[in-house]
Amino acid sequence: MGYRVKLTKSIAGASEVQLRTVAGLGLNKLGEERLLRDTPSTRGMVFRVRHLVSGEVVSDEPKPAVRQKPRRVRAREAARARRAQKEGK
Repeated sequence: MGYRVKLTKSIAGASEVQLRTVAGLGLNKLGEERLLRDTPSTRGMVFRVRHLVSGEVVSDEPKPAVRQKPRRVRAREAARARRAQKEGK
């Protein structure tokens, strides 16, 4: 089960704690939605800023975030692959 959170009100004039909580939920722009895991910590964060966001339980499951390698590491691996392919010819 997932928890869909939407930023419904502007964060202008909100306290620093509220701004960090909204950022922790992964919301940046007005009207932006995120599908999060339905955990007590997520619900607590939504409760803290309930006047700025709306939340609902949905049957969809959020996809796990796929981490991307740093640009330098990807470039190095691509160069090694090209070098290995060139030497193999």
